[in-house]
Amino acid sequence: MAYVEDMTDAFFPYERDERWKLLLFPLGISDDDGVTVGTDIVRATFGHFSVETPRANVVGSKVTGPHRWWTAVGLRLSFSDDGLTFGTNHRRGLCIEFDSKVKRVIGLHDHSALWVSVADPEGLAAALA
Repeated sequence: MAYVEDMTDAFFPYERDERWKLLLFPLGISDDDGVTVGTDIVRATFGHFSVETPRANVVGSKVTGPHRWWTAVGLRLSFSDDGLTFGTNHRRGLCIEFDSKVKRVIGLHDHSALWVSVADPEGLAAALA
C-alpha cells in the first residue's frame, strides 16, 4: 500500500523477497527505494540506480506476473526490447510504458519501459492514470 509523503506525492515501496537478499545487496537497495508519483514527475529508485521522467511521459501501465526469477529479480534489461527492470521479487509488478524513452540506466540504449516490483502494483497503476 502507498503512503503519502506530502499533499502531492505518493510513494510505492518495493515488495522484497528475502530469498534474493544477497543478490540485491550489492545494488544498495533500502526501504527508502520505490516509486514516487508526484504532480509533475515520476521517480523510481533502486539502490544506486534511478529513473526520473515527467509524469506526462507515462502513457500506460500493466500489472504482470508471476515471472521466472531470473528474468524479474535484480537490475535487468529485457531481452525482447529496451525495457529496464527494478525487481525485488518475481511474483508480480507493474510495467510502466513511456512515450519518449528515458535516459539509459544500464546497457547501450535508452529505455521505453520500466518494470517495478512494488508491493501495490494496482495502486501505482491508479496513481499513474
